[in-house]
This record gives sequence, C-alpha cells and structure tokens, in this order.
Amino acid sequence: MPALPRQTPPDLISIDPAPLHPISPHLSMQFMEALGATDSAVAAAWDDDADTWRQDFVEVVGDLAPRAIRWGGLMSRYYRWREGIGPRHARQPMRNYQWGGWETNRVGTAELVALCRQVRADPIFTVNFLSDGHVRFRHTSTGDRTADADEAADWVSYCNDPDNRARRAHGQQAPFDVKLWQLGNETSYGENGFSKSEAIGHTAAFARAMRARDPSIKVIAWGDRGRAADPSLWARDMLRQAGEHLDYLAIHMMQQLPTRPDSVLHGRRYQDAPSQAWSELMDIAAGTEERLAEVESVIAAESPATAIAVTEGHLSLTPHNANPILEEWLSGAYHARMLNIYQRHGRTVRIATAADFMGTRWSVVAVRLPVPGGRSYLMPVGSVMRLFQRHNGERAVSVTTAPSDLDIAASRSGDTVFLHVANLSDANAIRGTIAVDGRRVAGGRVLEIAPDRLRQAVTPEEPDVFAPVEKSLSIAPSPQWLFPAASVSVVELHLQAA
Repeated sequence: MPALPRQTPPDLISIDPAPLHPISPHLSMQFMEALGATDSAVAAAWDDDADTWRQDFVEVVGDLAPRAIRWGGLMSRYYRWREGIGPRHARQPMRNYQWGGWETNRVGTAELVALCRQVRADPIFTVNFLSDGHVRFRHTSTGDRTADADEAADWVSYCNDPDNRARRAHGQQAPFDVKLWQLGNETSYGENGFSKSEAIGHTAAFARAMRARDPSIKVIAWGDRGRAADPSLWARDMLRQAGEHLDYLAIHMMQQLPTRPDSVLHGRRYQDAPSQAWSELMDIAAGTEERLAEVESVIAAESPATAIAVTEGHLSLTPHNANPILEEWLSGAYHARMLNIYQRHGRTVRIATAADFMGTRWSVVAVRLPVPGGRSYLMPVGSVMRLFQRHNGERAVSVTTAPSDLDIAASRSGDTVFLHVANLSDANAIRGTIAVDGRRVAGGRVLEIAPDRLRQAVTPEEPDVFAPVEKSLSIAPSPQWLFPAASVSVVELHLQAA
C-alpha cells in the first residue's frame, strides 16, 4: 500500500534560511514636511531658546531609528531652498500655499542634515520640479515660486561640493554628502500639472543637470498613476524614455481608504464597532500588494535595476489625517502588515514608509509632539516601526508555511533569523511551531506588543504603553509560541547546524 502524503501541521511556521535579496535599511523612512497652519510639527520640534532641535524629539527619533528622513512633499512646489540656508535670524519667511500660514525657514538644509546625523539617518531632499507644472506658482503674492533644473543642481552643489563657497561661508566646511534626491512630488496627481510627456522630458533634464554636479547621487523620479485624463501608470514610459537617468521610481500609498459602503472608519464611528473596524483595516491592507505588483512588473520588463521608493503613505481617514483610531492599538497590526508587505517586496522596494514623521495634531504620524512642551512619544505605527527596524536581518529569507492568520516577513543575519509577525485575528491567539529547514534552533527570544484591549491608546500620560516586552522562547521539544490576538511580535531564532 503506498504511503500517504505527509500532512503539514496547521500551526507550522516553516522557514527556508537560504539568503535572498538584501533588505534596505530605508524601509522605515520618515517623511517631514512643513505643514504651516495645518500642523505646526516642524516649528514645534524646534527649541527656540536653545536654537536647535528639541532634545526630547531627538531622543525619540533616535530610538525610532528611521535611517532615512525625507524633506518636502507638496510644499516642494513652492519651496526655494536658498531661503532656508545661512543665519537663521536673517532667513526670508515663506508663504505656505498648500497648508496655510507662513514658515520662518528656521529649519532648512543644514538643520535637516544635522538631525539626520544625530539619529544616523540619510537625508532625502525633494526638489522644486518646476512646481510639478502647476503654473499658478509662477505668479503668486510673493513672486515666482517655481524652480528650474539649474536651481536643483545648485542645491546639489551646495550640499555635496567640498569647495562650495556659499556653504563654507555659512560655517559648514565639510560637504553634507546628500545622495538621495527626489524630482517633484505627486506630479501625476490632479489636473493642472505636467502631462506625462512633459514630466518625462523635465525629469531627464533635471537628472542630467544635477548629476553634472555630483555623479554619485541617486535620483528618484515620479512613476505613479496619472490623472483622470490619462490614468495609466507613468512608470513604463518614464523608464523607456528617461530610465538611464534614474535609480528609483516613486509612488505614494495614499489610497489606503475604506472600501465598504457601511464603513465605520469615518470619524469616531469605529468606537462602537471595533471588530468591524479591525476587519476593514485588514481589507485595506490587502490592496497594497496589488499596486506594488503592478509597478514591479513594469520594472522587470523595462529596467530591472530600478528600485521602488514609497516616499509617502498612510491610512487616509476622516477627519483629514487626524482620525483618533491611529492613536489606538486597533491600527497596530495593520501597520505591521504594511511593513511586512514592503519587506516581502524588498527585492524592488528599497525606500518605504507607513506614516508621516511627526505631528502636533495629525494622527497619521510616527511621533507625536506635545506642545507647548512635554515629552515626545511614538504613536502605534511608530512603535511597530521601531520594533521591526531595530530587530531585522540583512537579507530576506522565505516563509514557506504559516498559519493563515499570521502575517510574517522573515530575514537573516549570520546565524540569527528574525520573524516579523502580526496576528491578524483580533479574537484568537494563534500557536506557531517553528521549523528552519536544515538547521536546529538553539535558542531565541520574542519581543511582543500585545495590549489587553484593542482600544488601548497612547497618551502623554502613558507614552510607553506600546513598548515591546521581551520573553524567552521555549525550544523543547520544538520552538513554539502562542501569539496573542492582535499582537505584533519579533521572534529571534539562533541557529546551529542540524
């Protein structure tokens, strides 16, 4: 009688430890933009008495360990970088046309670079890309706010030329060595900007001008879907016509929107139906991989060496960017799943974020800044980012089998394997029995965020409520762990030869 096929145990987590692609350190990038009257985050992070970044802000960002910080979003359409250099008391203020109010420009090039150096992050500057074609910025109440390729190239020289006179005159003798530069922001969104063909032509011109000043820079060009008149993905034509000049294609994951007609993810409706809110969040996350796969297929066909940069992305809920669910653990596993998706696609996704950087009012941020004082703290998404960023391997490995409710991304450094695990069930703990092909697990630990309540919230009074708890991993007779409902964990496995 033939042998029956072996059945895979339903709780098995099976790992193939063969190293795959390198994992970029920039998968927890943070995105900083001066938001004017809408959210005074940049101004609030600056200590005017000490004339430097707030110490509590620097400390929490150092703990977050973002490894990359991007400067400039929609404001790049009217940002003139020269207004943010030189003595801070002498800088010209900037009207914030997108977000309201005025910016003092006390935070500019040198200040952003200084923060990055303090927290060991790489700066990413978004250049004014002829205002992304929005002609209204040529004639504003404060003059012409557009900037051309020469102005972008001058910014590269200011940052990277060892002999740049202006930077040296401002007291910065050593170059800033900024390698990552994005051309414009959301160039295909809306009806009044560049057409695709115009954007491609300007992309090539900007890249040539900027690389003439420093051939070592990495250029990020826009590649997302277009406006209603031309909704096609810009990536294909961008790569075909300007790909020789590019290192990354940028897309934004701002379409993280409720899909159900009876959605409770509007305002505070979720508070009366947390289980439905949880289910809806899981539905939203599922659509992300479809968008990544679309861009990946174009890159594979046109320019396999080009990478994807998700330079903005967060849940887009009402009220605008300030829904309180993002202060609660209801959103914790959602963010873990998003970060796992980016890491699983890490062969092409090299820059990504799950949130904006910091805010005083907005909740779509990693860091909350209490004002007028107090201690900065991490929002739930920031706590998950910190956990995954600090405990991760150098190269991806495969998860070949796992219980259906566990979302897992795996990596490896030497003889240590890291599992980033989100329990997608809000009601049930899920047991996992771990096996690593051809290796023996000699020891390990679990770092776990598992609040007692889905609606547990982080507050100034409880800033560390989502700090991970370290626990020993039992390995006899086999490594097992019971992942609490709605928990987010890192499992570290120390391997030996079988």
